[in-house]
Amino acid sequence: MDKPWNNKAWFMVLPVLLLVAFSAIIPLMTVVNYSVQDTFGNNEFFWAGTDWYQEVLASDRFWNSMGRNLVFSAIILAIQIPLGIFIALNMPRSGWGVSVCLVLMALPLLIPWNVVGTIWQVFGRIDIGLLGYSLAALGIDYNYVNDPFDAWITVILMDVWHWTSLVVLLCYAGLVSIPDAYYQAAKIDGASRWAIFRYIQLPKMNRVLLIAVLLRFMDSFMIYTEPFVVTGGGPGNTTTFLSIDLVKLAIGEFNLGEAAAMSIVYFLIVLLLSWVFYTVMTNYGQER
Repeated sequence: MDKPWNNKAWFMVLPVLLLVAFSAIIPLMTVVNYSVQDTFGNNEFFWAGTDWYQEVLASDRFWNSMGRNLVFSAIILAIQIPLGIFIALNMPRSGWGVSVCLVLMALPLLIPWNVVGTIWQVFGRIDIGLLGYSLAALGIDYNYVNDPFDAWITVILMDVWHWTSLVVLLCYAGLVSIPDAYYQAAKIDGASRWAIFRYIQLPKMNRVLLIAVLLRFMDSFMIYTEPFVVTGGGPGNTTTFLSIDLVKLAIGEFNLGEAAAMSIVYFLIVLLLSWVFYTVMTNYGQER
C-alpha cells in the first residue's frame, strides 16, 4: 500500500513564496507595465506597445553604456580571478595564520557599497587622499575627476580591492577540501608545483571558480553605487554604466517608460550572459 503524500511542508514554504512574490514578482510586473505604456502625468497612461523597447535598442546611449559595462566586467574578471587564485594558493592551511588571513579577506566584503565609494572618493583626492597625494608627490599627474583614464583606473582598483576577497574565499574553500592523499601521491611521483596546480588543484576548484565567475560577472555588470559615489558617471560619460544611465533616465529625466524598457532589456542581457557563462564553463568542466 502506497504511503499517503504529505503536503503540510508547503505551509512552511508558503511565507517564503509570498515574500518573494511581494519583493520580486510584483515590482517586476510594475516595470513591465510601465515599459509598454506612456504617461503625461496626472496618473494617465496610454498604450505604447513596443515603442519604448525599439527606442532603447536603437539608442546609441544604451549601446555605449552597455559597451562600458562589458569592458569593465571583462577587466574585472581578468584581474580578480587569477589574483584570487594566487592569493588562495599562498594562504596557510593550518595554524593561527588561517584565522588571521580569513578575517582579513572577509573585512572588505563587510563594508557597505556606499561606504566603499566614499572611502575611495577620499582616498583618491589629490589634496587630502593618501593615493592622490602620494601620486602627486611622485610627480604623477593623477586626477580621477577630470581624467577619464584615471577615473577608470580608480573604479577598477576599488572593485578589485572590494571583491577579490570573495574569489579568494571561494578558491580557498575548494583547496582545503582536497584530500592530503592527492598531494602525497604527487610528492611520490615528483610532480612540480605547476603540475600539482594543473592536475590536482585547478580541477578541484572548477565548481567554486564557476560560482566565482558568475557572481563577479553579475555584480560587476550591475555595478552602480561605488562608481556613482566616486565619479558620478564622469568625467563626461566615461564611467556611466548601464545602471547609472538607467537611474539618470528614470529619476533625472523622469522618462519612466524608456527607463522601464531599458531595465527589462538590462535584466534579460544579464540573464542571457549568465546562462552563457554557466553553460560554457559547465560543459568545459565535464569535458575535462
